Amino acid sequence: RPAWTSKAQYILAQLGFSVGLGNIWRFPYLCHQNGGGAFLLLYLLLLFLLGIPLLFLELAAGQCLRQGSVGVWRSISPRLAGIGLASCLVCVFVALYYNVIIAWSLLYLARSFQHPLPWQSCPSTGPNLTGGVGRAELGGPSGPSSWWPHGLGRTRGVPMAPVAGGSQWVRKSWGGSRWPSGSRGSLQVLYVSTLFPYFVLLCLLVRGLLLDGAPEGIRIMFTPKVRPCPWGPPSPPARRAPSLPRPRLSPQVSAWGTGQAWRQAATQVFFALGLGFGSVIAYASYSARHSNCHRDAVLVAGLNALTSLLATLIVF
Repeated sequence: RPAWTSKAQYILAQLGFSVGLGNIWRFPYLCHQNGGGAFLLLYLLLLFLLGIPLLFLELAAGQCLRQGSVGVWRSISPRLAGIGLASCLVCVFVALYYNVIIAWSLLYLARSFQHPLPWQSCPSTGPNLTGGVGRAELGGPSGPSSWWPHGLGRTRGVPMAPVAGGSQWVRKSWGGSRWPSGSRGSLQVLYVSTLFPYFVLLCLLVRGLLLDGAPEGIRIMFTPKVRPCPWGPPSPPARRAPSLPRPRLSPQVSAWGTGQAWRQAATQVFFALGLGFGSVIAYASYSARHSNCHRDAVLVAGLNALTSLLATLIVF
């Protein structure tokens, strides 16, 4: 079976698959929704407890058996071949809504060549308002916020896209099955498509740090948000002798006390690392048989988490 020409090529391929809109788009949204620093700690905890061990198992299975997802599960037991087929079906389901996000990007790219820009000014709704009025519209709507629902349609939440936007599409176009053989053109596409997004993120980070209020946003990001617990210590009995008033210290809870935060953090770990999609196993099958897959799992998961933190810094 052909192998990767270098360890750097293999790590970049795994990183290019795992890093995507799930890190850049969805993770900052979940971090803001679930208490900032509290969600960061929860995500890192589940990354070490679930993400790295499962990623190590997938890397070890593909590297040892040197087959794709279906072949690996069939080698373990013929009755488990359906798990590999299910992972392929998951990729199909993700591609259904991921193509919608790509269509949004292409639509924005096409409309950006117009003059004036469609989102530069708000359309006039007239004196009669028959639809609902949002809070942003009452405070003076902006051009982008007004063009988004009318030009693209509304959406609820943030999609969970684990694949890397540009690099995944480019790699499939160039024929991913021939990549381990090491053609020069395909390797250049791998390096550019994987490293160029980091260059863009660094540029956005520098620009964001120069804006007003950047320290406040960073403080909000790393400070866990807590709220008073609905239950507190019992009030003192009425027959107790009067004494000096004591402040009632109510316990505080953060995102760790809600099941929704744990579920979203675990889901983010699975989607960010691309676990269960079969691609990690397929890429690992082209690695050297005696490669240190434990170190590879820690390296890929660590770089993935750093990318999420970098994107969150830019957003906050």
